[in-house]
Amino acid sequence: MIWPISRSSCLDPLRNPKLACIVILLILIAAGRPAFAQTWTLSWSDEFSGTTINSENWTYDTGILNVNNEVEYYCAPDSKTAPCDPANPNAYLDGSGHLIIQALRINSGVAPYSGSWTSARLNSSNLQSFQYGRIESSMSLPLGPGLWPAFWALGTNITTVGWPASGEIDYMENVPLSAGLGPSMISSTLHGGYGPSDCYCGGNGLGQRYTFPASDPNGPDVTSFHTYGAIWSPNMVQFYVDKPANVFFVRTAADVPSGFIWDYDHPFFLLLNLAVGGSGSWPGPPDNTTPSPAVMSVDYVRVYTASQVPAPTMSAAPINVRAGSTGSSTIGFNSTSGTGRVYLSCSTTAPKASCTVNTMDALDQYTVDFSSASSASATVNVSTTTNTAGRAAVGRTQGSIWPVAGVLTIGLVFLTLIPRRKYSPALSGTLVAISLLVGCGGSANTQTSGGGGTTSNGTPPGNYAITVNAYTVSNTTGTADAVLNIPLTVN
Repeated sequence: MIWPISRSSCLDPLRNPKLACIVILLILIAAGRPAFAQTWTLSWSDEFSGTTINSENWTYDTGILNVNNEVEYYCAPDSKTAPCDPANPNAYLDGSGHLIIQALRINSGVAPYSGSWTSARLNSSNLQSFQYGRIESSMSLPLGPGLWPAFWALGTNITTVGWPASGEIDYMENVPLSAGLGPSMISSTLHGGYGPSDCYCGGNGLGQRYTFPASDPNGPDVTSFHTYGAIWSPNMVQFYVDKPANVFFVRTAADVPSGFIWDYDHPFFLLLNLAVGGSGSWPGPPDNTTPSPAVMSVDYVRVYTASQVPAPTMSAAPINVRAGSTGSSTIGFNSTSGTGRVYLSCSTTAPKASCTVNTMDALDQYTVDFSSASSASATVNVSTTTNTAGRAAVGRTQGSIWPVAGVLTIGLVFLTLIPRRKYSPALSGTLVAISLLVGCGGSANTQTSGGGGTTSNGTPPGNYAITVNAYTVSNTTGTADAVLNIPLTVN
């Protein structure tokens, strides 16, 4: 139908009631549509304003800690214990909104734990702790042999379970170029495990390095202010530099080496420090070119809470496999663009079978990314086990029982052909009974083995399920946001 109105009046809601209704309807739809894109709300911060470090946020590790072959002696700002000097503190606010941590040379010693430098190590233990969210700090770092600045976190349970069982999240570490990083590179790492020699920690930590691009608008190295942080949610940590969209490293619970567990689903406290290495340390020892004071300047530390985002919808076709083979199905996902990464895990009810997920995400195969897309896909794979024991039982039945029964039957025929006085009726009855028992036993064993039940050591035929769990970045409970059950048939 063509409305009998002019082109100009068609575009005028006041002269076109139908158009006015459409405009009002569109406005109502837009106003009522939930904003599902990921947003973050600042929940805690220290902006380091004023003149005194906030004692409600930070306390200090002091003295020689005897770790990592370091040489520094850590001082609280007001400590008068030598070599600390309250007139020249190692941690203070500069009055311009920055926390200053400075390392000062006492002497030229490089032996581990010699106390040849003073420095500061702040932590929020028993004051401020956090579990999940987006945690970041903006800072500029010093350069020089031996210097080791870091922004990191430890599990609050460290006093009961020890390190590394407490878990450690290193948002940022920097060491000299001679130790592998240098001015244009930082490292982010997860450390966990059961003990210092039974862990994915130290050199075996789950880590990745980030190199600043030469065109970085904040500067191409660590001497200018950069933001270092991570998006932390159940079963997943995403490390970024400068902005949360610039994620460069992702690790999940599925990435933990076999035999270990994910040590990051409990509260953590924060640390800021400037260490100085000694002989045999990761950064190596300082020398006469290392600046003193060496200054680490921190603009802020902030913690954000994620807004609630919708769980993705998932669908996949059933899987049908023979025992001992593998099968797969493609999972289709739909979500809202801008809601970030989703961690996936899978399990199966089929005995002696396992499943894996592969999303083809460039940063982690166990995540799908809805940062700039509304759809994604992944492949779920299932591996079953051959029923070798069941087959062996059938072979033994056919190879041993039936020949014995045949021999006994021939013996009975032979007995009928010889004079009665050569054998006794009792012997004949015994042979008949044995023959019947062996025959019946062979029949029963054959049925049991053929069923694949009690004698199978593989995946029994049957109907099972593969469960795929999805966890969004706004998850805080550890319970999956979405669950997909894929039918699995094993033949």
